[in-house]
Amino acid sequence: MAQEIERKFLVIGEFKSSAFAQSRIVQGYISSARGRTVRVRIRDDKGYLTIKGASNASGTSRYEWEKELALSEAEELMRLCEPRIIDKTRYLVRSGKHVFEVDEFYGENEGLIVAEVELESEDEAFVKPDFIGEEVTGDIRYYNSQLMKKPYKTW
Repeated sequence: MAQEIERKFLVIGEFKSSAFAQSRIVQGYISSARGRTVRVRIRDDKGYLTIKGASNASGTSRYEWEKELALSEAEELMRLCEPRIIDKTRYLVRSGKHVFEVDEFYGENEGLIVAEVELESEDEAFVKPDFIGEEVTGDIRYYNSQLMKKPYKTW
């Protein structure tokens, strides 16, 4: 079973000048039920289907399965998705031996910027870049599947 272990933070400072890569992401949800989401993502010119299970009590760890799809298949599956999509640019920023994925949201989630770091274990140490603010790991409001239902601009 593939286990995703990550921590999530609000971004409070400048990060774009430190990014070594970026990509545009549009994603929708075939199922956004809490504890079992099925996501369709188009990242630049590739498609992905991802299934995620329920998070543990801390919100740090959960099951994740992902399969790359042809762009045409992802575009077809997007038509099955629930109303509303997530639209964002993802920036990759190195910090120590880790890479932070910084997502700048658009549309109804404009103004929200979050950073995630994937870890090997829940207690693994990592170097926080200067742009990292409050930790929001486990706060379901910041899950993309929840941002689709209750966008940031409505808070």
